[in-house]
Amino acid sequence: MAELRFDDRVAVITGAGRGLGAAYAKLLASRGAKVVVNDPGVSMAGDGNDIGPAQQVVQEIISAGGKAVANTDSVATPEGGEAIIKAALDHYGRIDIVIHNAGIVRRAALKEMSYADFESVLDVHLRGGFHVVRAAFPHMCEAGYGRIVLTGSINGLYGNRGVVNYSAAKAGLIGLSNVAAIEGEEYGVKSNIILPGAVTRMAEGLDTSKYPPMDPELVAPAVAWMAHESCTITGEMLIAIAGRIARAYAAETQGVYQPAWTVEQVAEQIEAIRNTDDPVIFPPAPSGHVDHLRYSFAMASRG
Repeated sequence: MAELRFDDRVAVITGAGRGLGAAYAKLLASRGAKVVVNDPGVSMAGDGNDIGPAQQVVQEIISAGGKAVANTDSVATPEGGEAIIKAALDHYGRIDIVIHNAGIVRRAALKEMSYADFESVLDVHLRGGFHVVRAAFPHMCEAGYGRIVLTGSINGLYGNRGVVNYSAAKAGLIGLSNVAAIEGEEYGVKSNIILPGAVTRMAEGLDTSKYPPMDPELVAPAVAWMAHESCTITGEMLIAIAGRIARAYAAETQGVYQPAWTVEQVAEQIEAIRNTDDPVIFPPAPSGHVDHLRYSFAMASRG
């Protein structure tokens, strides 16, 4: 296969000053993309501000012969999201790719989580995703082309102790990506989610001594493919962890139909209701919502 390149494409990558985002930025730039390296240089909890991380990645890209500019606006506000996309338009005249990778962590048990910590994490992960997608989406639709890659997490699928804010935000991004995929289809805009596993700053405080190699560079190729014009999927999720790439997806059981139910009948039928043999899968794009309704209504019409 010929090398998949990004010549003349413009990519915005949030949280690209370190870790996964930096790996994405360097890989896309090495293959011809012009990259806006967005990172306000905050701590893992979201405090402070430092242009150093973003500028360091930009310098590495330029030294390697690529093109990049630094941006330190925060994804956490609508104004920040607009400014990040505007940086791409001002410097390079277009926006083709948005990779939303920015994130912070504030850990606490559910019964102890403060509202401030819950909101702060949603501001960066979930609302941050909306802020940059909302700013870029009209430009992509007008151009008839776009690639959106949002960063989910297995925590958004399965949950995890001590990170209800993070888990809720990551779950919310699935809905955002699916809607972008559905509404973007007629305009040539694809939207997908990466569920990455890598040892970065976010793993601070965890015992990773027994982990296999989990460098950000093991995740970057999957993200780059979803950001490439040859990407064949939309409204999907890819897992990339420790060299494993897999698809994650929502599925339903076949279900049980009755024209009427009592509470006792639900109890009696619960194992049949939950039976995962022959699951039903409705890809979000182009019409998963409608396909779900049609399937359910068809069961009712058959009686």
